[in-house]
Amino acid sequence: MAEGEQGFRKVTVDRSEGFGERLLGVLLDRAHEMPPQLIAPLVAEEVGRIGGRDVSILLQDYEQLVLGPLPGMRLVVGEPERIDDSEAGRAFLGAVPVEQPQADGVRVFLPLLDGSDEVGVLAVTLSSVDDDDRRLLRRLAGLVADMLVTKNSYTDQFFRARRREPMSLAAEIQWALLPPLTMITPQVAVAGILEPAYNVAGDSFDYALNDNILHMAVIDAMGHGLDAAVLATVAVSAYRHARRADVGLAELYMFMDTAINEQFGPDHFVTAQMMRLNIGTGHLQWVNAGHPAPLLIRDHRVLQALESPGTLPVGFGGAIPQISEQALSRGDRILFFTDGLVEEHLAGEEPFGEERLLDFVNRAGCEGEGVQEMVRGLSHALMQERGGVTTDDATLFLVEWCGGTADRLVTVEI
Repeated sequence: MAEGEQGFRKVTVDRSEGFGERLLGVLLDRAHEMPPQLIAPLVAEEVGRIGGRDVSILLQDYEQLVLGPLPGMRLVVGEPERIDDSEAGRAFLGAVPVEQPQADGVRVFLPLLDGSDEVGVLAVTLSSVDDDDRRLLRRLAGLVADMLVTKNSYTDQFFRARRREPMSLAAEIQWALLPPLTMITPQVAVAGILEPAYNVAGDSFDYALNDNILHMAVIDAMGHGLDAAVLATVAVSAYRHARRADVGLAELYMFMDTAINEQFGPDHFVTAQMMRLNIGTGHLQWVNAGHPAPLLIRDHRVLQALESPGTLPVGFGGAIPQISEQALSRGDRILFFTDGLVEEHLAGEEPFGEERLLDFVNRAGCEGEGVQEMVRGLSHALMQERGGVTTDDATLFLVEWCGGTADRLVTVEI
């Protein structure tokens, strides 16, 4: 054998196109030029190739209460499905397919996952379901979710389907500013929620996972309405700008402080918490600029409030802040929240308060619940506990550190 010849042996690989590849390939090949309004009939046609019928695409509404039907040619458009008490909701909350036997077959509900953020649910009826159907439908749902997210920027159709009531201009700005509400990886998971969904103005949150560092921020801009939304937009944009320049937490705070002060003057401010979590080691660092202390949850109960030296709200020209640190254990959760959650009260009554929040988190428990399910359930339960009253913005942002590595995901076995 000639020198070097051994490294160039031809490996025979079966590259023939199977039925499943052809089915998904049609969607993938056409996705690049597909106008948004044709996604629905194309999905319905492809589902029909495996004997599926009565296709519905259900999208989560902004309050995270129902899954609303997306109108579209060849789609079944029925009544919204409540997330808390429906098979579609079970698939959505558990991020797993759910099968519902019917007289004429099986109704299958599949979570529409864009990465780990859930867009909604794909529902389809088949005469019967086997493992090949389940595998193909699961992959089809993943591709449909990616198409919906990709085309979302080209149309208002999906936004309309998610709205159950009119949205204020300030809320429109805030929702456009937000990252995906949920991110789940083997090492860390995050989930956030804003209320009131259709009138939020000054509250927001942001995050980014850069290599082994999860960057997070929760902010609350002063005031209400459009002024608060504009202030929040500048604050989040300044945070992102400094974060992408890879500066430290103290420098990040100082940059945001200068940006707010120079743009709005000394009469405007933003309370905030900026955090960094090493997802390899569980080392948490944060700066608190006027927010309530976050809660450390371990073994489904609040272990402690993460008290720390505070600094002035962003925009007030505070001194260089002190950085607080905490070592997390695997499975620990950190619950961040804005003061609107604990300061709300009925007319003539005491504010809800941090002690009641702590007690409520302990009573509610979170065993077996993912971060999205917990933060959503907690927000809605607290809203009910407060009598449905929300006169100020309120934000919950939950982080769970799982540890370990994600190296196994880069190995592909065929």
